[in-house]
Amino acid sequence: MKKILLLASFLVGFVFCQAQEEKKSSPSVAGTKSMFEVGLHAGVPFVGGEITPEFGYGGGIHIRLPLDHMFAIRIDGLYAMAKGEQMNPARQFDNKWISGALFGVLTLNNMRFDRPIRKTNLYILGGAGYNSMEVTYTRSDEPRTPNPRTLESNNPFVAFGAGLAVRLNKRMNIGIEHITGIVPGANSDQLDGIVRTGGERTAFGDSFNYTNLRINFNIGNSSKSEPLYWVNPFEIALADISKQANSRADLAISDSDGDGVIDVLDQEPDTAPDAIVDTKGRTLDSDRDGVPDHQDMEPYYTPRPGERINNQGVVENPIVGGGVTEERVIELIDERLNRFQQNITNEGAQTNVTNNSLTMANLFLPMVHFGSASAVIKYSDYGTLASIARVIKGSPELRIAVIGYTDQTGDEATNNELSYNRALAVIEHLVNNHGVARGRLVLMWKGQDDALVPSTSSYMNRRVEFRVASPEDIEQDPPSMDFDGN
Repeated sequence: MKKILLLASFLVGFVFCQAQEEKKSSPSVAGTKSMFEVGLHAGVPFVGGEITPEFGYGGGIHIRLPLDHMFAIRIDGLYAMAKGEQMNPARQFDNKWISGALFGVLTLNNMRFDRPIRKTNLYILGGAGYNSMEVTYTRSDEPRTPNPRTLESNNPFVAFGAGLAVRLNKRMNIGIEHITGIVPGANSDQLDGIVRTGGERTAFGDSFNYTNLRINFNIGNSSKSEPLYWVNPFEIALADISKQANSRADLAISDSDGDGVIDVLDQEPDTAPDAIVDTKGRTLDSDRDGVPDHQDMEPYYTPRPGERINNQGVVENPIVGGGVTEERVIELIDERLNRFQQNITNEGAQTNVTNNSLTMANLFLPMVHFGSASAVIKYSDYGTLASIARVIKGSPELRIAVIGYTDQTGDEATNNELSYNRALAVIEHLVNNHGVARGRLVLMWKGQDDALVPSTSSYMNRRVEFRVASPEDIEQDPPSMDFDGN
């Protein structure tokens, strides 16, 4: 018995030394990250010999440690009672078997790569161990020998077998297994107590057989994989590939500066948050004046030679090249506005302006200007619209035409819609904020026609004008409903 305990201690030490050596030599190997198995078994032992066997009982424990996806080592401990009896001649024996063994286990069905986890584990095993055996027997064909008799021996043995386990979950599986053990040497024919001599000795001696059921538990951190003999050999590699692919996919669709162009295509990956960019992520400067579009008040006006621009992209010294310059238009507006304000001051705040005193010739209302591609009224024009509202409300007999325009950038359909929206925004402001009757305002739009300044993008062309409406002036439908209703 002491020898068996020493053997068991040696086998346990050997297994864990192997595990530590595996971990030191290859810390990144997937096998070192898996669980190991501890199992309990119970079954029926029987001896294959000269006496007819009867099923006995037995049980034990094992530890199974995976080395890779196919190979494992297993330590087994077994206590068993095997029996046998026959009538002619009358013979009977009881064999008490206590053993410890080290097996190498080979998984046979883990070469299929179609599933990440096996549902069954088919394996064969072979190994060696040491046993303590006590055989008590009687035999009627030797009456001169006292009965019962006992044979005690401690023997090395070799064993081989096969088994099938079924996976229940990540932590548990059950199985069935058969093991056959053979004691080599002189004691090979003593397992049933019948020792033959001379020509009567059997050719191969006796064998110890153990058919058993097993319940097995996977021990270890649940974040690790199951014992590798349950796992597809490619599963860990595929998981790493998938992880790297996902990481590369995240990188491929990332947009660090939020400009709508992914980083892998972005040639300017640190553009300002409000920058307007092209399809390669580069900040747009459409008129090439050095001021990016998102800061340029005239993003589509290219300065002519000799013209200077300020930090907002507006020309400070426009060169006259035909037509009326922006500077002259502003001067004319200022002159008319001054004359109008003088008239209002002279007549007093309560003066009722009639159609005779305030005619189309002497009524001037200032224009309202808009940003590029915008129909939003600027806060700086709120005061101008308040003054216009006072004039309109002071002349109740007049109808006022409110006319929207755009610059000459963009397509015609877009410009028509934009000019309509600008006139509508002004009318809604006068009605909602100053109480001007909607019926006194006639909405009209001109799109990109009648530019004040010979420039395709001048802010002077992005305007709403006011004038006294004639009897022939009628409100225009939105561009999308104009003419034939399209």
